[in-house]
Amino acid sequence: MDEDSATSGRKKNVAIVKPIVYGNVARYFGKKREEDGHTHSWSCYLRPFKNEDMSSYIKKVQFRLHESYPSPNRVLTSPPFEVHETGWGEFEIQIKIFFTDTTEKPITLYHLLRLFQADPQVMAGKKNIVFEQYDEMVFTDPTNLMYQLLSTCKPMIPAVKHESSVDYKEQEEKTLQSIAAARKKVKAEIQELSDKLKQSKETKQKLRDELTKLEDKGY
Repeated sequence: MDEDSATSGRKKNVAIVKPIVYGNVARYFGKKREEDGHTHSWSCYLRPFKNEDMSSYIKKVQFRLHESYPSPNRVLTSPPFEVHETGWGEFEIQIKIFFTDTTEKPITLYHLLRLFQADPQVMAGKKNIVFEQYDEMVFTDPTNLMYQLLSTCKPMIPAVKHESSVDYKEQEEKTLQSIAAARKKVKAEIQELSDKLKQSKETKQKLRDELTKLEDKGY
C-alpha cells in the first residue's frame, strides 16, 4: 500500500469530538474616541476547550467582520486564532474553520459581537465583558490522515488561560442533573404504564371469570 492510499482511507464507525469555545471579550474606553467615534476595544476568538494545539489539524481560521472594517476577511494560520479590533457597534461575525486535510469540509460558526452589558463596572470601563459559546466539532469516519492528526494533538506550552463568562463545571453539573431528572421521569412513567397494564389485565380476568360463571348458570 502506498503512502497516499494509507492516508486517504477512512476510519469506519469512528467519531472524534473536539470541544471548542468561541466568542469575544470587550472593554469600554470610558468615552467615545474623537478620531473615529469608536467606544470599545474587542477581540473575537476560537479556542480549544481543552489545552491543546489546534494547529495540528486546523489549517486556517477566517473571521469575516462587518464590511465597514478595512479588509473585513481576516485569515489566521496559527494559534491564537483571534482578531483584535476597536469599534462602536455590535454585529455578526462569521468564523470559518479550514482543516489540514482538505477532504474535510470547513465548519462555519456565527458569533454576535457583544460590546454592551448592564453592569456598572462594565459600563464604566473597569471590567471586561465576555460573551462566548461552547460547541463541539464532531468528525465522523475521518480519513486516516485526519484521524492521526486529531489523535496526536500536543498541549499548548505554556497553557493558554482566558476569561470566561460560562461556569463549565456548573454547566456540566446542571446537564447531569437534567439527565438524572429525565431518567427518573421516564422510570416513573414506565412504572405508571406497568401499573395500568397490570390493572387492565386484572379487570380483564375478572370479566372473564364473571362470564364463565354466567355460562355455568346457563345464561
